[in-house]
Amino acid sequence: MTPAHVRWLLLLVLLVLWEALPRAGVVPTLFLPTLSGSLLALWQDKAEYFANLLVTLNEVLIALIFACGGGVLLGLVIGASGVMRRLMLPLASSLFAVPLVVLYPLFTAWFGIGSESKIVFASVYGLLPTLLGTAAGVQTIDHHLVTVAASMGANRRQQILRVYVPATIPTVLAALRIGGALVIVGVVVAEMLTSSAGIGFLISRYRTLLDSENVFAAILLVLFLAIAFDAIVQFVERRTAGWQRSGQGTGDGASFA
Repeated sequence: MTPAHVRWLLLLVLLVLWEALPRAGVVPTLFLPTLSGSLLALWQDKAEYFANLLVTLNEVLIALIFACGGGVLLGLVIGASGVMRRLMLPLASSLFAVPLVVLYPLFTAWFGIGSESKIVFASVYGLLPTLLGTAAGVQTIDHHLVTVAASMGANRRQQILRVYVPATIPTVLAALRIGGALVIVGVVVAEMLTSSAGIGFLISRYRTLLDSENVFAAILLVLFLAIAFDAIVQFVERRTAGWQRSGQGTGDGASFA
């Protein structure tokens, strides 16, 4: 049995248990409704869920641009410079150790309770692990590649684009997985705390009403977002496999003119 078959089998077992345990009375439906009940609630209120999903998607996509794009860019710049690594990495590591959710009231005070505070909070939440992962990947690059690129006339920008970026793709994508997942978590958590729209708002509202089926219906949408993002990262990983190999062979007569 292949690993893929094992993963699908485990997923099937979990789905069967999700349906069977509440139906058999082993777990109270208040704590865990049946899978079919959650899916039915999702279908019956699909218009409401779709409208709120669009709100969450908009916030997630904007936050991903800042968190992942900014994290990769800053990670490359900081990781490629010894001075910047010594100055910035300890600070970034210290900030990452702080549970940022406790600082969310500050974000609402600075940016209000609208989408802006959710986007900024989620951007910061996802930026730090992306930055740290990218900077760590830069430090694993074979310095002979950088030396060869410099001897062939590559300036700093060309070295980053033609050597650092291709060689760090696996580490960067691993960092993106973590950073992107935290962006989704950050948006949903922020919506649960202060919001009048979004999937997190629905989770908080239905939790207050003790409507477990609708709570889990909203949770299923969050899981869908996380799985979809991971699938996109895997697609990018497959598409950039050739570029990664070319970056590892930069010194084999490549031109930087």
